[in-house]
Amino acid sequence: MRLFFIGFMGCGKTTWSRKLAAHLGYEFMDLDHMLEEKAGMTIAEYFTAHGQDAFRELESKILKETAYPENAVVSTGGGLPCFFDNMEWMNTNGKTIYIKLSPKTLADRLDKGKVTRPLLHGLHGDGLIAFITEKLAEREVFYEQATHIVNGIDLSVEALAEVSLSV
Repeated sequence: MRLFFIGFMGCGKTTWSRKLAAHLGYEFMDLDHMLEEKAGMTIAEYFTAHGQDAFRELESKILKETAYPENAVVSTGGGLPCFFDNMEWMNTNGKTIYIKLSPKTLADRLDKGKVTRPLLHGLHGDGLIAFITEKLAEREVFYEQATHIVNGIDLSVEALAEVSLSV
């Protein structure tokens, strides 16, 4: 079974997908890392050099052209479900798990690591919360199409395994 973790940046997609993969004995895959390897540069560098549109196209191509093993847990980029038919593709080719958190919780988590996140450059405090609130409002229409929606606050690998293996 393929499990695609989705959600806003900072919600814990990579951390939880890595833990769940280890717990289930599945392969862990990080689409952001795969994109950086293919591009030969960081996502921030790619954004700067080629712009968001080119980034979204490459991200979608990597999602759809990757040869996934039968049992894989895949961490995706925060915006990936919101472009092209990516969300529909993931739901057709596996299960999606949306890690849901409030804008304030996301801002608290992201405030420490903004340097590597192109969309957050120069944002902090109330401005960061406002940006996240606005972006989340745009993205939740896609995120909420997930097979499963989990609360990111009280998450455990056991709870994720139970959700992931349910029908």
